[in-house]
Amino acid sequence: MPSGANIVVFAGLLIGLAYGAVGLLSGFCLTSSLRGWWVEGDSRLIRTFALALGVAVAATQLLAGYGAVDLGKSVYLLTSISAPLMFVGGLLFGYGMVLANGCGSRALVLLGRGNLRSFVVVIVLGIAAQMTIRGLIAPLRVALLQASQVKPAYLSLPALLSALVGSEILARVIAASAIAAVLVIFALAHAPFRRARGQIAAGIAVGLLVSAGWFATGYLGADDFDPAPVTSLTFIAPVADTVQYVMLSTGLTLNFGIAMVAGVFTGSLVTALATRGFRLEGYTSPRHMLRSIGGAALMGSGGAMALGCSIGQGLTGVSTLALASFVAAGGILLGSAAGLRGPFRVAPLQAKDASAMADRSMMRTSEPPR
Repeated sequence: MPSGANIVVFAGLLIGLAYGAVGLLSGFCLTSSLRGWWVEGDSRLIRTFALALGVAVAATQLLAGYGAVDLGKSVYLLTSISAPLMFVGGLLFGYGMVLANGCGSRALVLLGRGNLRSFVVVIVLGIAAQMTIRGLIAPLRVALLQASQVKPAYLSLPALLSALVGSEILARVIAASAIAAVLVIFALAHAPFRRARGQIAAGIAVGLLVSAGWFATGYLGADDFDPAPVTSLTFIAPVADTVQYVMLSTGLTLNFGIAMVAGVFTGSLVTALATRGFRLEGYTSPRHMLRSIGGAALMGSGGAMALGCSIGQGLTGVSTLALASFVAAGGILLGSAAGLRGPFRVAPLQAKDASAMADRSMMRTSEPPR
């Protein structure tokens, strides 16, 4: 394997290790964030996510502005897109992550802590994603894609604004500054969040890890003879590839995504052991297991159609300011809202999910929620 590819794989492992540790200690998860905000009235976790997104947008656009990373080579800025397919995929993913009580990245983190429910979620998500990308469901996905794809005149928000201001550099600065400022102000405007230093540190760390992924694959992996795919934190295709690699490693090649998935699990496991938080947990009932399997299947298929998950589109995709990523992220939020509120709300299980309770306790501060 070329040295450049080795560097990218090693970087993916390091980024995954850091994400696994931060994710376990902070409870970083869009599902928990939205549930806390919309259902429980506690907005601290969603402000952590907002801060991470603000930092990711600012740092990623800074890298792109200086020419360190060509974001146009990423999957988020394809010249042909299907907004309907991405939106529907986002809807399925958002509803699925409420059913499964967490997204794919959170399942990996909880698996490192000994949550056996998360093992089922990761495996089913990976299989469903492979079925949708290359397997039995792939022909349907491709047919829907071909029937609805278009070539938009503008692929990103800076490209759209440049038509108005006449300068791509100025448009990038305006778009990135405005979005990052709004997100950071939203996060820090909440007094209890400002006192939650661990959550602030987690938001900054995750945002920087997104930009680190872009730098690793877009700059360190920029080999003219064997270029690495330009990507960053995302968990649908990487989990699918990891499941395939574990089963059929012969003839397959390690990449950034597979190394990152392994790193997230290992980082969480080491952190759980170091903090004495490791404990085995299982399902409370067959209904609980069926709900997890259904949610994981929706996440795998929906994430494949949306080209990303709550992290892959909600953080990494939006950090590119790609218009398609805003469409997919909107679908994820709407699907999550349907699962948490309204007539399609997912009813809570009679036995409370121990992992959700642990997630909330890990980020609890002395200040009561407001």
